Amino acid sequence: MSSLVRSRIFSDWVTNYQRENLGGDINAGITVGVMLIPQGLAYALVAGMPPIYGLYATLIPLIVYALLGTSGQLAVGPVAMVSLLVATGVAPFAEAGSEAYIQLALLLALLVGAIQLGLGLLRFGFVTNFLSHPVLSGFTSAVSLIIAASQLKHLTGISIPSEGNILDTLVYIGGHLGNIHGPTIAIGLGGMAIIVAIKRFYPKIPGGVVALLLAILITWQAGLHEMGVAIVGSVPAGLPSFTTDFLSFSNAKMLFPTALAIALVGYLESIAVAKAFASKHNYSIDPSRELVALGLANVFGSFFRSFPTTGGLARTAVNNDAGAKTGLASLLSVGVVGLALLFFTPLFTYLPKALLASVIVIAVSGLIDIKEIKYLWKVNKTDLGLLMATGLAALFLGIEEGILVGVILSLLAFIQQASKPQMARLGQLAGTETFRNVDRFPDAVTTPGVVIFRIDASLFFGNIDTVRDAIEAVTPNTDGPNNPEVLVLDLYPVNRVDSSALHVLTKLHETLRSRKVKLFFSGVKGPVRDAMKASGLDAEVGTDHFYNSVFDASESAKRHLNSYLGS
Repeated sequence: MSSLVRSRIFSDWVTNYQRENLGGDINAGITVGVMLIPQGLAYALVAGMPPIYGLYATLIPLIVYALLGTSGQLAVGPVAMVSLLVATGVAPFAEAGSEAYIQLALLLALLVGAIQLGLGLLRFGFVTNFLSHPVLSGFTSAVSLIIAASQLKHLTGISIPSEGNILDTLVYIGGHLGNIHGPTIAIGLGGMAIIVAIKRFYPKIPGGVVALLLAILITWQAGLHEMGVAIVGSVPAGLPSFTTDFLSFSNAKMLFPTALAIALVGYLESIAVAKAFASKHNYSIDPSRELVALGLANVFGSFFRSFPTTGGLARTAVNNDAGAKTGLASLLSVGVVGLALLFFTPLFTYLPKALLASVIVIAVSGLIDIKEIKYLWKVNKTDLGLLMATGLAALFLGIEEGILVGVILSLLAFIQQASKPQMARLGQLAGTETFRNVDRFPDAVTTPGVVIFRIDASLFFGNIDTVRDAIEAVTPNTDGPNNPEVLVLDLYPVNRVDSSALHVLTKLHETLRSRKVKLFFSGVKGPVRDAMKASGLDAEVGTDHFYNSVFDASESAKRHLNSYLGS
């Protein structure tokens, strides 16, 4: 295989590895590998899978992404949000943890990967731009609360019905407080305390691993499993085997809506994290190639018993802080997990599920975005409304419904903003050639008989009527002294104009001409001018009525006005 072909298939680090990155990659690989063990086991619990499948999901997907992805720091594997979506999508069709459930979860990974791969090959990385940040923040915060609530049965030992929303869960627990199992909640709260304390005072030590080992030791020595503490139980040793048993066209049709939701949400979470850390290290991410890498990671992972995976914030942050520079760190993490699967699975037998629940609760608590809520309260109440609406929809209607509400609200917000562009009447700052919005700069001087009007958005069918109404408002059809003789339209901020807008501008010119109002344009960009020429508007208005700057147009308007008054 030639170096050119390899560079197109694999990430640059594979063919051009730099020795100075080795120390950081080794440190990060071992650190994240150790971290993946408790997290993988825990997120499998969220997904409704046997815990060992959480470790399977950290193998092939990491290898594939490390070789193909464009981020040197992104740590791919099971994450809380995607794991919950798996449980939400598969639970209606099979009992959690059953063989049928496992087969559906593996098929879901294949579908998610196929969707992501298809979107990536079509260069559709931009599709995620239609979900605004407030919507994503609201959805993430809501899902974090749902995940935390889903773990209360493991933390308290109370058998909680799976049906209902988060409020139903809290009400049920409130009515069954007497059924809380003491040893179970002690393990859960103790695990949280250990993880938080180590993170606070000894951040370089993997608190989750320490809590896991202590919980196993205490449960084994004290026989807590004989007192009713739920444990993971026997875990099969060895690496996952290749399988195609899950392939089913009828099941694929049934799972497709869930797969689409996971494909988009998983990619959104991953690309946001990848871009953030790429910015810190001054390199760029290819969104469509990321889709391809994540897609293939899920496709290949499904055949080796992995449920859907994506890039996660917490592990990526640890990966970065530990010194990761390339995908080699992820390959080394795979090695650590592989060794655990081969030699240390007997340790997991006495692992309490309450401890895994505590790992999950601590992990998702950082995803509840209180800062964003406070920020939007000060900055933009509309965006705050989007955040709250999306979050409430996810909490009380369902995860997939919350995604749908978020997408619809994002599109509606975009349409609403696009239909009402910013526009301003301009005046000249004394002694300069600069023009500014007269509402913001009271000292800006206007010339009687001349209206200079700026449009701050591209013109298309969705906003041109609003623009026309605003222009007519500043050029009233009256015989009074305020009736302008010249209208200067500053189109410098306008990058595009569609056919509907050209029709309206042509009609506007005809209306103004009937009122004996001259129409001048300033700052018209090449593509917009080309469209005006093609439609005939350029010739109809007059090529001599186009100016490079507002100042030039204003001076010409003044000359025209003086000439008109002199006549």
